[in-house]
Amino acid sequence: MTDTIALTGIVATTPRHLVTSSGLAITSFRLACRQRRFDRSKNSWVDADTNWYTVSSFRQLAQNVEQSVRKGEHVLVTGRLRIRDWENQDRSGTSVEVEADAVGHNLTWGTTSLVRSAPTTSADQPGTDQPGTDQPGADQPSGDPYAAAQPGAAWPATELETRPA
Repeated sequence: MTDTIALTGIVATTPRHLVTSSGLAITSFRLACRQRRFDRSKNSWVDADTNWYTVSSFRQLAQNVEQSVRKGEHVLVTGRLRIRDWENQDRSGTSVEVEADAVGHNLTWGTTSLVRSAPTTSADQPGTDQPGTDQPGADQPSGDPYAAAQPGAAWPATELETRPA
Protein backbone atom coordinates (compact mmCIF):
# COMPACT_ATOMS: atom_id res chain seq x y z
CA MET A 1 0.00 0.00 0.00
CA THR A 2 1.27 3.45 -0.91
CA ASP A 3 0.83 6.54 1.23
CA THR A 4 -0.19 9.54 -0.87
CA ILE A 5 0.43 12.99 0.53
CA ALA A 6 -0.37 16.57 -0.51
CA LEU A 7 1.95 19.33 0.72
CA THR A 8 2.23 23.08 0.46
CA GLY A 9 5.54 24.70 1.24
CA ILE A 10 8.52 26.71 0.13
CA VAL A 11 11.27 25.34 -2.11
CA ALA A 12 14.25 25.51 0.23
CA THR A 13 17.05 24.48 -2.13
CA THR A 14 17.85 25.07 -5.77
CA PRO A 15 16.34 22.09 -7.63
CA ARG A 16 19.06 19.62 -8.65
CA HIS A 17 18.58 18.05 -12.08
CA LEU A 18 20.44 15.05 -13.47
CA VAL A 19 20.02 12.44 -16.16
CA THR A 20 21.17 8.91 -15.38
CA SER A 21 23.30 6.86 -17.77
CA SER A 22 20.13 5.01 -18.81
CA GLY A 23 18.47 8.33 -19.74
CA LEU A 24 16.16 8.77 -16.73
CA ALA A 25 15.66 12.44 -15.85
CA ILE A 26 15.52 13.19 -12.11
CA THR A 27 15.00 16.54 -10.37
CA SER A 28 14.96 16.87 -6.59
CA PHE A 29 14.72 19.66 -4.05
CA ARG A 30 14.08 20.20 -0.34
CA LEU A 31 10.64 21.46 0.66
CA ALA A 32 10.03 23.35 3.90
CA CYS A 33 6.45 23.09 5.15
CA ARG A 34 5.97 25.56 7.97
CA GLN A 35 3.00 25.12 10.22
CA ARG A 36 1.15 28.04 11.74
CA ARG A 37 -1.26 27.98 14.62
CA PHE A 38 -3.44 30.48 16.38
CA ASP A 39 -2.13 31.39 19.84
CA ARG A 40 -5.13 32.42 21.92
CA SER A 41 -3.00 34.00 24.64
CA LYS A 42 -1.36 36.34 22.08
CA ASN A 43 -4.51 36.53 19.96
CA SER A 44 -2.42 36.08 16.81
CA TRP A 45 -0.99 33.51 14.43
CA VAL A 46 2.46 32.18 15.33
CA ASP A 47 4.95 29.96 13.50
CA ALA A 48 5.11 26.41 14.78
CA ASP A 49 7.38 23.60 13.64
CA THR A 50 8.74 23.21 10.13
CA ASN A 51 8.62 19.81 8.44
CA TRP A 52 11.30 19.07 5.85
CA TYR A 53 10.85 16.82 2.84
CA THR A 54 13.06 15.76 -0.05
CA VAL A 55 10.91 15.89 -3.19
CA SER A 56 12.02 13.80 -6.18
CA SER A 57 10.45 13.91 -9.64
CA PHE A 58 11.14 11.73 -12.65
CA ARG A 59 10.87 11.76 -16.44
CA GLN A 60 8.76 14.57 -17.98
CA LEU A 61 7.80 15.95 -14.56
CA ALA A 62 11.51 16.23 -13.71
CA GLN A 63 12.14 18.19 -16.91
CA ASN A 64 9.24 20.55 -16.17
CA VAL A 65 10.25 21.05 -12.52
CA GLU A 66 13.79 21.90 -13.60
CA GLN A 67 12.46 24.53 -16.02
CA SER A 68 9.76 25.98 -13.73
CA VAL A 69 10.60 25.78 -10.03
CA ARG A 70 13.08 28.02 -8.23
CA LYS A 71 14.35 28.28 -4.67
CA GLY A 72 12.06 30.42 -2.49
CA GLU A 73 8.87 29.76 -4.46
CA HIS A 74 5.67 28.51 -2.86
CA VAL A 75 4.59 25.19 -4.37
CA LEU A 76 2.04 22.42 -4.04
CA VAL A 77 3.29 18.82 -4.22
CA THR A 78 1.37 15.55 -4.35
CA GLY A 79 3.07 12.20 -4.36
CA ARG A 80 3.99 9.02 -2.56
CA LEU A 81 5.48 9.30 0.91
CA ARG A 82 8.64 7.33 1.73
CA ILE A 83 10.10 7.29 5.23
CA ARG A 84 13.55 5.73 5.56
CA ASP A 85 15.89 5.25 8.47
CA TRP A 86 19.58 5.85 7.75
CA GLU A 87 22.89 5.75 9.55
CA ASN A 88 26.53 6.44 8.78
CA GLN A 89 29.68 6.32 10.86
CA ASP A 90 28.83 9.41 12.93
CA ARG A 91 25.05 9.72 13.01
CA SER A 92 21.72 8.15 12.27
CA GLY A 93 18.34 9.60 11.42
CA THR A 94 15.18 9.38 9.41
CA SER A 95 14.63 10.89 5.96
CA VAL A 96 11.18 11.82 4.74
CA GLU A 97 10.92 11.74 0.96
CA VAL A 98 8.12 12.37 -1.51
CA GLU A 99 8.15 10.80 -4.97
CA ALA A 100 6.18 13.50 -6.75
CA ASP A 101 3.22 12.82 -9.00
CA ALA A 102 2.53 16.54 -9.47
CA VAL A 103 4.27 19.83 -8.62
CA GLY A 104 2.83 23.29 -9.19
CA HIS A 105 3.02 26.86 -7.98
CA ASN A 106 0.77 27.88 -5.09
CA LEU A 107 -1.38 30.62 -6.61
CA THR A 108 -2.17 32.05 -3.17
CA TRP A 109 1.23 33.74 -3.42
CA GLY A 110 1.33 34.88 -7.03
CA THR A 111 0.47 34.13 -10.62
CA THR A 112 2.02 31.81 -13.15
CA SER A 113 1.57 31.04 -16.82
CA LEU A 114 1.45 27.53 -18.22
CA VAL A 115 3.42 26.71 -21.34
CA ARG A 116 2.65 23.23 -22.57
CA SER A 117 5.80 21.14 -22.90
CA ALA A 118 6.42 18.72 -25.73
CA PRO A 119 6.35 15.15 -24.46
CA THR A 120 9.69 13.40 -24.49
CA THR A 121 10.09 9.94 -25.94
CA SER A 122 12.78 7.39 -25.37
CA ALA A 123 14.32 8.61 -28.66
CA ASP A 124 14.99 11.92 -26.89
CA GLN A 125 16.90 10.11 -24.18
CA PRO A 126 20.53 9.03 -24.65
CA GLY A 127 21.27 5.34 -25.01
CA THR A 128 17.98 4.28 -26.61
CA ASP A 129 17.46 3.19 -30.19
CA GLN A 130 13.72 2.93 -30.70
CA PRO A 131 11.18 5.61 -29.84
CA GLY A 132 8.30 4.71 -27.58
CA THR A 133 9.44 1.17 -26.79
CA ASP A 134 9.41 1.86 -23.06
CA GLN A 135 5.63 2.25 -22.93
CA PRO A 136 3.08 -0.33 -24.07
CA GLY A 137 0.80 1.08 -26.75
CA ALA A 138 3.00 4.14 -27.24
CA ASP A 139 2.38 4.00 -30.98
CA GLN A 140 -1.39 4.23 -30.48
CA PRO A 141 -3.37 7.43 -29.90
CA SER A 142 -3.83 8.15 -26.21
CA GLY A 143 -7.36 9.54 -26.42
CA ASP A 144 -6.07 12.70 -24.73
CA PRO A 145 -7.15 15.73 -26.81
CA TYR A 146 -4.23 17.70 -25.38
CA ALA A 147 -1.56 15.10 -26.20
CA ALA A 148 -0.85 16.46 -29.68
CA ALA A 149 -0.68 20.12 -28.60
CA GLN A 150 2.58 21.86 -29.36
CA PRO A 151 4.38 23.95 -26.71
CA GLY A 152 2.71 27.34 -26.46
CA ALA A 153 -0.21 26.28 -28.68
CA ALA A 154 -3.80 27.03 -27.72
CA TRP A 155 -5.52 24.14 -26.00
CA PRO A 156 -8.58 22.63 -27.67
CA ALA A 157 -11.91 23.97 -26.46
CA THR A 158 -13.67 21.85 -23.89
CA GLU A 159 -17.27 20.74 -24.07
CA LEU A 160 -18.27 23.52 -21.70
CA GLU A 161 -16.59 26.17 -23.83
CA THR A 162 -18.25 25.00 -27.05
CA ARG A 163 -21.73 24.26 -25.73
CA PRO A 164 -24.36 26.88 -26.77
CA ALA A 165 -25.69 29.00 -23.90
